Formats: sequence, structure tokens, C-alpha cells
Amino acid sequence: MQLDDRSLSKLEGVHTDLVRVVIKAAELTETPFIVTEGLRTMKRQRELVAAGASKTLKSRHLTGHAIDFAPLIDGEPTWKWPPFHIVARAFKRAARELGIAIAWGGDWKAFKDGPHIELDAKTYFAPTPRKTTP
Repeated sequence: MQLDDRSLSKLEGVHTDLVRVVIKAAELTETPFIVTEGLRTMKRQRELVAAGASKTLKSRHLTGHAIDFAPLIDGEPTWKWPPFHIVARAFKRAARELGIAIAWGGDWKAFKDGPHIELDAKTYFAPTPRKTTP
């Protein structure tokens, strides 16, 4: 599959290596997906924390080191877990083939975040986001 224009626009400001993984995963996946979030502003991050959709104000989205995706079933985004596992396998395979270290939020112990893919923090250090006024 190829990413649609909206997904590609969500990759603006995202680290080049992560963009490479996303594009390769799109080629490999059995289940198509869209990119729903890439680089975020602190304002957007605060909104997500307030809504309970995120647990931190130190998100790797703030530095372009993370993206969120949604699998497509019959052309519509789904938030059910089984398709996330399928697409995550494509992301992991793409990363392995490209030699790029990633982490999937669905593998996390404390807060499972199925839509989240990020560059591994041990390999890809990101500057701490600067605090900005709301």
C-alpha cells in the first residue's frame, strides 16, 4: 500500500529514520493504515493529557521521534487491538530491514499505546522539549 497525502503530511517534521520505517511498513503490511499524528505542539500534547489519551508532557512526538497510526478495516480507521498487532509487525519488520531501532507502545507494560511507534530512546536521543506558554 501507499500512504495517502494526509498521512504523508502528518510526517512533516518527523525524524527521517522514522519516516523511512513508516514508508517501508506501508509497503510490507497486510493491513493498510493511516498516520494520525506526527510532530506535536506542546499545546496539543497538553490537550491529549487532559483527555487521558496521553500520560506525559515529555512525549517523543514533541521532538519528531514518534508517530501514531490507525489500521484501516474496509477503508475506515479502527481502534480494535488485533489489527494494531498486524500493523505493528510490519513496523517491526521494516525497522529490522532498515537497521533502525523502534519501540511499539503496544509492547509497553504500564500504559499500552497501540497506535504509537517511536524511535528507540536508547539509540535516538531527543532534546528535551522547551516549555512554551499555552
